[in-house]
Amino acid sequence: MPEFLELLPPTQARVLLLSHLPAVDPRVEEIPSAAALGRVTAVAVTAVEALPAFARSTVDGFAVRAADSYGASDTLPAYLLVVGEVPMGQAPTLKLRAGEAGLIHTGGMLPAGADAVVMLELTQTARPGEIEVLKAVAVGENILRAGEDVRIGAVVLPAGVRLRPAEIGGLMALGQMTVKVASKPRIAIISSGDEVISPERTPRPGQVRDINSSALAALVQSEGGEAVLFGIVPDQSAELQAALRRALAECDAVVITAGSSASTRDLTADVIQSMGLPGVLVHGVNVKPGKPTILGVCAGKAVIGLPGNPVSALVIASIFVTPLIEHLLGLSGARPRAELTARLALNLASQAGREDWVPVRLVQTSHGLEADPIFYKSNLIFSLARADGLVHIPADATGLGVGEMVQVELL
Repeated sequence: MPEFLELLPPTQARVLLLSHLPAVDPRVEEIPSAAALGRVTAVAVTAVEALPAFARSTVDGFAVRAADSYGASDTLPAYLLVVGEVPMGQAPTLKLRAGEAGLIHTGGMLPAGADAVVMLELTQTARPGEIEVLKAVAVGENILRAGEDVRIGAVVLPAGVRLRPAEIGGLMALGQMTVKVASKPRIAIISSGDEVISPERTPRPGQVRDINSSALAALVQSEGGEAVLFGIVPDQSAELQAALRRALAECDAVVITAGSSASTRDLTADVIQSMGLPGVLVHGVNVKPGKPTILGVCAGKAVIGLPGNPVSALVIASIFVTPLIEHLLGLSGARPRAELTARLALNLASQAGREDWVPVRLVQTSHGLEADPIFYKSNLIFSLARADGLVHIPADATGLGVGEMVQVELL
């Protein structure tokens, strides 16, 4: 059985992999902004107009000159003449003078002469055409000034930003009906193993369905990549070399699954090494699950060999494939993972010097949220499917105690 090379901590292994990749230069495509959710901006978006385009009210009430309300109170109100109403969707013709007010609705354009809005509930009718103002307002109160959100020429979205619903709304507010985004990086997925068959077939004794190709494809797609399936390759060097050569030619990165265990049948490291410099950078990561992970770069493209066990493959893919896709997309910074705090329901043992990732169920109890560990074998996919998240045990710990507050990284 071949020995692992020096086992690296996951963070160090990830940095090593990314440091051997060339500077990112994503392909660019222009797509409708309405269809750009989850995509990454390839160039900065600048505002061609101000937001708001005009000063407008944020409440229903009366547009006023703030100075006319100074000193107003419940017992000593200010009296103002109502000289008209601001029409919605139109520029007002009103021009307020001292002692005058105009009825205005939320979103209405502030009339000339006005510099504040008094909320409707802070006024009452004194007599027809006249109101009492029961509280003073300051200049700018209850209004949005022109350009307060965005000024003309301002960079509203830099390059390398993943577009969320708020960014899509912002693009629409500016009338930006298209946006230039990074093309989805093509991630090849090769499944290997003489015992692995396609999912639609009925396994014979000794055979297993290919879980990893579909699970990893889903992960790639969820992270913004395009998964390209290269099928199942038998445990033969020539076959794996041919598949890897074609994948490197057609895609931006390659993931090989089921070919990274430390055994005499392990061909992945040798095949990666034969495909171009620098070849294998890491053969073995100090983490559970997923110790027999291979990281390499061939002619400027990353090649990642994942363990064949489905739980190990998905956990390791989240550690290495996800940041690889983010790198290829040109994301401007590491995306924070969604996580929450929970109380550990059971003791968790760990080997000092090794990082552990333990799947947990989240259970709401009378004492608060609890993280209930799922003890599993790494080839049982539904042990991970039943989990809500993962608890990380750092390398310098020998475990975590029951009742301890832990961070749960949500799946």
